[in-house]
Amino acid sequence: MCVLSLVACSRGGRSERGQSGRRPSTTQTRPPRSKPVETQPAKTNERPKIVAQTPNNGEMTGADIFAKYNTAVFTVFTQDNYYTHQGSGFFISSDGLAVSNYHVFKGTHKGKAQIKTSDGKYIDVGDVVAYSDDDDIFIFRVQASGTTFNCIPISNKGVRVGEKAYAIGSPLGLENTFSSGEISQIRKGYIQISVPIDHGSSGGVLLNAYGEAIGITTAGRDDSGANLNFAVDIQVLKKYIDIR
Repeated sequence: MCVLSLVACSRGGRSERGQSGRRPSTTQTRPPRSKPVETQPAKTNERPKIVAQTPNNGEMTGADIFAKYNTAVFTVFTQDNYYTHQGSGFFISSDGLAVSNYHVFKGTHKGKAQIKTSDGKYIDVGDVVAYSDDDDIFIFRVQASGTTFNCIPISNKGVRVGEKAYAIGSPLGLENTFSSGEISQIRKGYIQISVPIDHGSSGGVLLNAYGEAIGITTAGRDDSGANLNFAVDIQVLKKYIDIR
């Protein structure tokens, strides 16, 4: 199955998911070698509850989706002993609950991760609420008390092959890049898409035509000659948080 030969978009070195395809990029800056790398970030016992937002009325244009949800997407920066790595993420509640891919954070320093919002502000990653290497999801809160964040509603609709899909992320560090395509296939927890993504897009949002999050952009293939890209199905979040 092709998902097993994926290589993740935003990390240095080869992914555990395979030996061919996309080679992740890194930012070649060296942080101080100050403390051991945290291979498993601490997580809280909290099971957060979020109230599903009122869905948008009818389908939206790509331009309207970007205008409404661009500020809910951010760039992620993490560090290991050697490099700073860059990925993407997005808010799923207005109190700072956010989601990204686990492989963006795996093997990096606890307490060194930051996000950069669309208006250029840097905010520290706070409590890790839940994570899964198998599902490749990482749920956390940012340290910004009293701040209300724009957030993206999580879809309760099923996804269908052939429907329009949109992505917002930071491929190659180009912050909050918008792209569009179609859902190509559904593959056991992954959504195969023709939406262009690249190194650094990992953890970004995949949206449907109603402006709802349907996936977390995760990986792609460089060696296929086609747009073979993948997102984690957003429904996996329901294993870790209560969505009401």
